[in-house]
Amino acid sequence: MPDQTQFERLLAELSTRFSGVAGERVDREIDRALRQLTEFLDADRCSFAEPRADGATIVVTHSWARPSFEALTQSFPLPSVLPWLHRRIQRGEVVRLESLDDLPETAIAEREYARSLGIRSHLSVPLSIGGKWVCAIGTLSLRESRRWPDATVHRIRIVGQILANALYRRNIEVELRESLREVRRLQRRLEAENEYLREEIESDAGFEQIVGKSRALREVLEQAAQVAPTSATVLLLGETGTGKELLARAIHARSKRAERPLIKVNCAALPPSLIESELFGHEKGAFTGATSSKPGRFELADGGTLFLDEVGEIPPEVQAKLLRVLQDGEFERLGATRSRKVDVRIVAATNRDLEQAIAAGRFREDLYYRLAAFPIRLPPLRDRREDIPLLVWDCIRRRQGELGREIERVPESAMLALTSYSWPGNVRELGNVIERALILSHATALRLDAAFAGAAARRGEPSERLDDVERAHFLRVLERHGWRIDGSGNAAAALGLHPNTLRSRLKKLGVARPSARSSA
Repeated sequence: MPDQTQFERLLAELSTRFSGVAGERVDREIDRALRQLTEFLDADRCSFAEPRADGATIVVTHSWARPSFEALTQSFPLPSVLPWLHRRIQRGEVVRLESLDDLPETAIAEREYARSLGIRSHLSVPLSIGGKWVCAIGTLSLRESRRWPDATVHRIRIVGQILANALYRRNIEVELRESLREVRRLQRRLEAENEYLREEIESDAGFEQIVGKSRALREVLEQAAQVAPTSATVLLLGETGTGKELLARAIHARSKRAERPLIKVNCAALPPSLIESELFGHEKGAFTGATSSKPGRFELADGGTLFLDEVGEIPPEVQAKLLRVLQDGEFERLGATRSRKVDVRIVAATNRDLEQAIAAGRFREDLYYRLAAFPIRLPPLRDRREDIPLLVWDCIRRRQGELGREIERVPESAMLALTSYSWPGNVRELGNVIERALILSHATALRLDAAFAGAAARRGEPSERLDDVERAHFLRVLERHGWRIDGSGNAAAALGLHPNTLRSRLKKLGVARPSARSSA
């Protein structure tokens, strides 16, 4: 047995070596220390083990054995395989077996295990940090039975404690690095979100509310209200300018994800070479000009909603990757090998006929059915003409202050031109027309641009449906009489109707005074 001087020399060397060891060298130094301890004890193998978080498994993290024997590299489900040993170690007790005869009769599994490996003698010493058992160091003899005196147990415990402390410091460093990496990742994501939201705030979002009382619009809003609280993917269909983005924002605002951001991607505004990077992000060096890693819109929308505007413009090579995200919630950044998982609700929009695009081979059929889980079709403005006066006055109220105007009335001829025009650009075109009219109006009456008035006269397509004709006539008379139904000079008298009869007819036709509005 080596003397105390030799052990003190070994202990001094280990203490010096582990006092300043770098985290990346800890594993190598522990292996080296186990070799030195095995040789110092004249044993055959020394191993170092840690329990997993579940407490049911011990993992051998380091082991060294003499050349004629094998080092131990495996995990043990200790409670089920070696229950007697597990109970002793959990209690922080030293397990000292100078021969297999030291095992109690109840340690049947331990005896069979020792015999299968040819173990003659064994010593396990639990190690604790802060009063909690965190690992164990063990040694054994495979050549012959041997004694493990108290002095040997004491020496092994001291060496084991040096190794345990080094491993503990290394694990803390790893956790801190991981935490710092996560903080930096969240910081980058927050910065990216802020940058995106700044762009959104600075952009002209158009109408801030969905305005109208028409039956067609009410049906759309009812569908949106039904689907908003769910996690279903929504596909918004309709012509350009019908308010698809406003409806997407309304759906997000009424969803369970309202506290997370709504992230928008205009697929038509991005060149095919950039859309994949915008959606899924990229790693540094993924392509020329990628000087740093950047999260994509899916990562920014994690936990929230991603609005894919003009989804029909996504190129076929990106459609497969989009389908995978919809199915599994997984994707890879450009240039990355690691998959990322996100929880994103998709609201898509298009003015294209996707079924026709499928037939032409430009759009994947399986992607279409994933997107169209709940389709909502927005009506064009020409199909809800009764909403035009409401929209006109809403736009006047929102924009006149910025433009230094104070409009009190819209002439009958102007409102007639507005309600009879076919509006190929829908609500967006109406907003532009009213803004130009506000700029041209220097008095209290709205003055339409002459070019538009001429176009309205040329392109007006009055409906021949009785309710459309009646609605348009009521609107003209109501505008002429300032929307007065009772009292002197009222619209009901001009129409030859009782005021209550007129109110009933207006309600049936969905006609409401411009000061009333519906928003979502």
